[in-house]
Amino acid sequence: MTGKQLKNSILQWAIQGKLVPQDPNDEPASVLLEKIRAEKARLIKEGKIKKDKKESIIYRGEDNSYYEKFADGKVVCIDDEIPFAIPKSWQWVRLNHIADIQSSKRVFEKDYVSDGIPFFRSKEIGDLRRNEIIQTKLYISKEHYEELKTKYGVPQVGDILLTSVGSIGNYWICDGREFYYKDGNITQICSNAYFDSIYLTLFLGSPFFFQQITSSVSGTAYNALTIIKLKSLLFPLPPLAEQHRIVEKIQDLLPVVEQYDNTQSKLDTLNTEITPLLRKSILQEAIQGKLVPQDPNDEPASILLQRIKEEKLRLIKEGKLKKKDVIDSTIFRGDDNKYYEQIGNETKEITEEIPFEIPISWEWCRLRDICSIFTGATFRKDEAKTNFQGVRILRGGNILPFEIIQKADDIFLSPEQVKEGILLKQNDIITPAVTSLENIGKMARVEQDLPNVTVGGFVFVLRPHYPFE
Repeated sequence: MTGKQLKNSILQWAIQGKLVPQDPNDEPASVLLEKIRAEKARLIKEGKIKKDKKESIIYRGEDNSYYEKFADGKVVCIDDEIPFAIPKSWQWVRLNHIADIQSSKRVFEKDYVSDGIPFFRSKEIGDLRRNEIIQTKLYISKEHYEELKTKYGVPQVGDILLTSVGSIGNYWICDGREFYYKDGNITQICSNAYFDSIYLTLFLGSPFFFQQITSSVSGTAYNALTIIKLKSLLFPLPPLAEQHRIVEKIQDLLPVVEQYDNTQSKLDTLNTEITPLLRKSILQEAIQGKLVPQDPNDEPASILLQRIKEEKLRLIKEGKLKKKDVIDSTIFRGDDNKYYEQIGNETKEITEEIPFEIPISWEWCRLRDICSIFTGATFRKDEAKTNFQGVRILRGGNILPFEIIQKADDIFLSPEQVKEGILLKQNDIITPAVTSLENIGKMARVEQDLPNVTVGGFVFVLRPHYPFE
């Protein structure tokens, strides 16, 4: 489980009433809702807010189904909208049942000034959400801000700003600084005494919230969470005292989750990096003679090299190998413990080329001493064909580490264009001769004779002179 998955699980538990125990002494959410309705009625009477003609109440019927009753008396069963059970002391509500949801007044481009009151867009809210330093680029004048404040009001401490276009769902709780924000891009959820703003942001960060907004914005011309849609979202409302306990618990858990996420990220990175490193380490141990113990009864490598030499002489005698292509060299350790290479009658010191010690029964040799090295077929571009039953030509893209693959765009040559000696045989090793730096050394072993397959001119074939295992 990733840190993000763990955090999502905790937030989901929180809004389902599973994170902290319920207290029977808490004032139930139903009473809280009555207080909210009474407060709304007072504000409507005083002319401070308008009456919502679509106001509704969600309740559970005697049949245990959920219903929504609207101001005009209409009742609708909404059982299929209720996603999970909540504690008895909680209530399902629409988001607009508990908070005033609004946007700002339009600010035009001509109203921007070079300095003054910061003007926030979705980007700035996202930066604030991530606790990043914001680089405000837009401002309105102090006079314009005061005018908006007097006529329409401005965000207060505890209000929540939610990005509603593009990157939907970034939120920030207003902290008392002076600013104004862009209409349409950001929605304001006004705080009040009946819900904990931080608890509401837990809902905004939960998988349930994103499930609702994903379904609500699908099919639109652009990603936008309108005020109407936001108001209609289902919200599980706990008693106010329990909201505070949930927030306190979350604030204790989040540092632990963050630490877990950092550790998990490091572990994931390590797991990604360790596989190739481990393989390289094992291969290095193998070629240094440290992977398995030596057996004193094994025939030493010096005798094996002598057999390879005899095999090369046989191939030369049969005309399968040209003498000029065979450089017979011997690498040995002198009495002075230095390494030397003898080629014909010439001997030179090569101690600086020897990278590590090997077991006594092993021998240093040149790769050319134990195998033939050659490139594949050369041809003109117009001679190559696709979807042809000739000789398949493998190129660099056909070679993966320790694996040979066939591709749909492989090319073919007529059999008469390919020398029999370069057709791939069992135990051949193929590797790109021309490739990018990161692919140097990428090679694969041919598992069986391939009488209708060879490689191109930019691929090396290493063919052992002796049947190695």
